[in-house]
Amino acid sequence: MPELSRRRRFLVLAICCMSLLLVSLDITVLNVALPVMGQELGSGVSGMQWALDSYTLVLAALLMVAGSTADRLGRKRVFMTGLVVFSVGSLLCSLAPSLDALVAFRVVQAVGGSMLNPVAMSIITNTFTEPAERARAIGVWGAVVGLSMASGPLVGGLLVDAVGWRAVFWINLPVGLAALLLTLRFVPESRAPRARRFDPVGQVLVAVLFASLTYAIIEAPHAPAARVVPVAAVALAALLGLLWHEPRRREPLIDLRFFRSAPFSGATVIAVCAFAALSGFLFLSTLHLQQVRGLDPLHAGLWMLPMAVPTLLLAPLSGRIVGSRGPRVPLLVAGTAMAAAGVVFAGFPDAGDATLVTGYALFGVGFGMVNAPITNTAVSGMPRAQAGVAAAVASTSRQLGATLGVAVIGAVLAHGVAASSQTHAQAVAAASRPAWWIVAACGLAVLAVGALTTGRRAEATAARTAARLSDEGRDVEKADDVRADDVRAKA
Repeated sequence: MPELSRRRRFLVLAICCMSLLLVSLDITVLNVALPVMGQELGSGVSGMQWALDSYTLVLAALLMVAGSTADRLGRKRVFMTGLVVFSVGSLLCSLAPSLDALVAFRVVQAVGGSMLNPVAMSIITNTFTEPAERARAIGVWGAVVGLSMASGPLVGGLLVDAVGWRAVFWINLPVGLAALLLTLRFVPESRAPRARRFDPVGQVLVAVLFASLTYAIIEAPHAPAARVVPVAAVALAALLGLLWHEPRRREPLIDLRFFRSAPFSGATVIAVCAFAALSGFLFLSTLHLQQVRGLDPLHAGLWMLPMAVPTLLLAPLSGRIVGSRGPRVPLLVAGTAMAAAGVVFAGFPDAGDATLVTGYALFGVGFGMVNAPITNTAVSGMPRAQAGVAAAVASTSRQLGATLGVAVIGAVLAHGVAASSQTHAQAVAAASRPAWWIVAACGLAVLAVGALTTGRRAEATAARTAARLSDEGRDVEKADDVRADDVRAKA
């Protein structure tokens, strides 16, 4: 990638952030619309889970191959393709006549979305090469998540009240078109000097693992064991297959050598836990505000502002702290605040408005601090040539966490509601309490893993891993050159 002026670099950052806004806004906007959508399409809790998880599931399954494909074919080209596919998928979702059709069109959306965030992060990593400037850029990237949280519930509530739930997909069309035109004009093309080869077996195993695991969790509360247990066995078999197959490939889909770095491994675990907490928190909040408290979508969206505003304000601050002092402080603050928020909702289910505002604000503080350390840690210790793959692993961890959060917490909620003889509102309120404890446990996991993987010893493992990967990469390139010379000589 050619050296860009400071102004051009931040213009590229703004364009990349538009793609994140598309993907993130789509999740928060749809959360507010879930009860109305479920009522119109005749779906229960599991139907609402699939409307969310069909999207995040496909994202998680395809992000890694999208990152390596962009490194090979060109990041700008793949990014623009993703914008087109995502926009078409959004249009189809707005026209869906049934829940099954909506789930299918959400898959189309996700195929496009898988080409956006990891590729955009790879573009940012290769545009901002100075560590402190890159950390600040990633902080701005994290602030966009806060912007989507701040505007998504409110915009979603306005659209659902004024037009209907289908309108929440329309807003993707003008943003997607603007991002496409700006990318065509201002974002330079870039490729990795040497990208990984496609790993079809690994890709199939990842897709089977994620899909079967999610299905088993979501359907467990109401499907017979004879249907769920075989699917769970398929998930286990796919996991074992991955662990056997990937180390035997010279260029695997998931390079298990990355996980020799304690900070990288920690960032992966933290991403899963933090985004499981986020997706579960949003899912529970939507049902609590609309089905328990009886609020309309607009007022439910307004209630989420105390969570969204701290996320918006603290994400850039977190990026600056990571750039100057490292990821430890933001992660400890994030884990503590997210755990405290879960405890507030679980321990005080009948609390008044002030307590609820406190819980929302605490979660916003936690999530605002957690995103920049995840991203920066995932990409900073890896060779720049593999930035797309490293960023894709971090993004995959986020989407897998989001998928599991909705699946697990929705399953706990569905089981509690089905077993209750109370009114629906009372059953949802009672079943939400153990689900809130799961959110608190995710926050504690962020705190513990953040403390264990950010010390000097952990940083030493990152340095050793980066050096080993660079050396092995040069050895592979030399071997390829030798083989190429042999082929030319024989020819």
